[in-house]
Amino acid sequence: MKIFLFCVMVLLAILIGAYLYRVLQGPTIFDRLLGHNGISTKAIILLIVMGIYFDRVDMFIDISIGYALLNLVGALAIAKYLEQKGLP
Repeated sequence: MKIFLFCVMVLLAILIGAYLYRVLQGPTIFDRLLGHNGISTKAIILLIVMGIYFDRVDMFIDISIGYALLNLVGALAIAKYLEQKGLP
């Protein structure tokens, strides 16, 4: 079971790297915003899998909930900024 969870964590880290490429090379701000949301979603899943791997699910769930709230606030702030700037 530990080997499977380790393989899942490595796969999630690779997916985060793919989204990081989209954030850095995205032609528009919307591509970068989607990349940011993808990274944070995969990071939340990675935190939960790490909690299962280390047998401390309760602690990692609390951390992932806090990270999810920060991601939501960040995405809303960027959307509000783009709305005020006049971009669709």
